[in-house]
Amino acid sequence: MVDNKLLTKLSQNLLEILNDEEYYDITIEKNDGTLTNIKLPNILPEIFQIILMYIYGGKLSLEEYDISDIIKILVAANELSLQELIPYLETFLIENKKNWIEQNIDLIYKTSFGNDSFLELQKYCTNLIIKESNKIFNSPNFSSIPEKLLITLIQNHQISEIQVWDHKTLQKCIPLIKFHNLTSKEFLKKVKPYKKILPKELYDDLLEYFLDNDYDPNKKSVSRTIKEIKSKNIDSNIITIKHVEIISKWINILEITDKLVSSYEFKLLYRDSEDSGELVSERIKKFHEVCDNHSQTVTIFKVKDRNEIIGGYNPIEWKSDFSYGITKDSFIFSFNNENYILSRVKNEMNAIMNYPDYGPSFGDRDLCLRWFLNIYRKIYCYQKHYEKQIKVNNDDSFILNFFEIFQLCKTDD
Repeated sequence: MVDNKLLTKLSQNLLEILNDEEYYDITIEKNDGTLTNIKLPNILPEIFQIILMYIYGGKLSLEEYDISDIIKILVAANELSLQELIPYLETFLIENKKNWIEQNIDLIYKTSFGNDSFLELQKYCTNLIIKESNKIFNSPNFSSIPEKLLITLIQNHQISEIQVWDHKTLQKCIPLIKFHNLTSKEFLKKVKPYKKILPKELYDDLLEYFLDNDYDPNKKSVSRTIKEIKSKNIDSNIITIKHVEIISKWINILEITDKLVSSYEFKLLYRDSEDSGELVSERIKKFHEVCDNHSQTVTIFKVKDRNEIIGGYNPIEWKSDFSYGITKDSFIFSFNNENYILSRVKNEMNAIMNYPDYGPSFGDRDLCLRWFLNIYRKIYCYQKHYEKQIKVNNDDSFILNFFEIFQLCKTDD
């Protein structure tokens, strides 16, 4: 696989055309003489040049490049929808770079599971986790592995409970640790010093378990406590439990310093992804197919290449009938690290925009998602029918990365 021809039908003269500015069969120009730019901010110029050589020449010599560059080529091929190139790159990595993959499982895992296009790498990572979990766990890069990978390691029971605890424990991993499998000595030396990071009820139950020889964990509340912790997790790639609590308080018309009297389960209804390979128009259509006629929803947008999160709460049903939904209880918001902006609706007659060619939208571009040229999606944040503008970094519009929609279910406290 040192030098493999992939597009045999392409003319070999294309490579000459790429390097020769004088003789072309076709030129494309705008009437006003200005240039049309297509921005690909996620692809480095040198990587795009490699892709161009592949497109024009129909071949790619992977041995010429560093492994990190091959990963970047793989990601770029997916973004440019070069589907025939993806399995070739995956096979090359799996067959020729096994040791490197083991040593850099964190990067490969993040890359392969970052979208649904790298199925062979996903399969290879999963098998590697099952067969070589101890090797992964003891690697120097273990502290940087994604939380989902750590959870997979624990769920496959390939590492001991004390191994898990000896590393930095994450919120979602605590419910997966079978604490009663620890020895009393391990609990005393490894867990007790960190009692402050454990829920008090869980720690008290564990303390009783290790001090009382007659303790039966099946009859006590350790399992129940762990279940309660697990129930507080949220299936989101954007927000955390902290965001959920703040949004829940806003729904209940509370200040964020107030005690939360009614909590909600945020049940994932729809997750949009730019890695799906679908046209943007098709993804907007799918949003309406899944979410129309659903009420009590929270929309969360992730801004591309920034640390900001924006969103809105819609208590009424989404529609696709070119209407405006009427409600006095909707609101929009933004988070930027520890800072936030909350903006409640002031004109209830124009609270929700129900246009079929728009994504989830509030007001009249107070928070509005539109698509252009089936290439990218743009969010507008003007101030019209809501109390204040939630614009990010003084921008009125910006590019969306992806978004999630949750349906709220009230829980019994």
